[in-house]
Amino acid sequence: MNNSLRIEWRYPVKSIMGEVVNVCEITEMGLRGDRAYGVVDMETGRLANAKNPKKWPGMFQYRATFVEPVEGGSRPLPPVRITLPNGETVVSNESHLNERLTNSFNRSVRLASPSSFGIEFEVYIPEGIEELENPGTVFSRPSPEETFFDISTVHLITTSTIDTLRSLAPDSRIEPRRFRPNLILEVPNAEGFIEQQWVGKTLIIGDQVQLKITQPTKRCVMTTLAQGDLPNDPEVLRTLVKKNEGSFGVYAEVLRPGTVQVNDVVSIHE
Repeated sequence: MNNSLRIEWRYPVKSIMGEVVNVCEITEMGLRGDRAYGVVDMETGRLANAKNPKKWPGMFQYRATFVEPVEGGSRPLPPVRITLPNGETVVSNESHLNERLTNSFNRSVRLASPSSFGIEFEVYIPEGIEELENPGTVFSRPSPEETFFDISTVHLITTSTIDTLRSLAPDSRIEPRRFRPNLILEVPNAEGFIEQQWVGKTLIIGDQVQLKITQPTKRCVMTTLAQGDLPNDPEVLRTLVKKNEGSFGVYAEVLRPGTVQVNDVVSIHE
């Protein structure tokens, strides 16, 4: 198969909408600039997170982009511009940043960078999907130290998995942005949730980057939430739970960093 890199996504602020990029440096900590910031609830010390839409119902109404192109190497990241639900913008180096975010979220919050200490986030288990355990409850889990990631630093999906879910849930709008991937791989002629067969294998992207596929990505309530013109749709998660044990895509860790760009050739190795 002639696999290739189709799209790259980066999310400068944890759990809000991000940006599509054509070229990106992948470091040992994932795509450079990915989850560089998080919104922290000052009351609990936990991350504001769309995984708990009961507390944070509007996370996907915010969008973050870097104000300048992100350069590689040791250069500092440029400031991040956050577009608020009312259309106003705030930049991460503004003096009244946290006050404006607090007013927008209607909760006392601050914009933070990852520290050497782990930070927790909350996850809501939605009701109405009988296959899920403990529906209607909330639990917390920590991000890996010095990150705002859920588990691993890179999340990828394939066109095969997208097409497979579309066939299983024909009445749902299955679009990649529902699943917040970093990388989408074009896999012509493949069928099914193909990337799950790559767990334990190495992906080579272009001439430099190597990724170790570590585990399937278990999905949560975030996949059901409205995003822009995408409607709220519990059937997305219900179908994944029934047909694929709740998984969609895979996590990966970086074995060899480097730069990748759209249309790079991707190969899979034992």
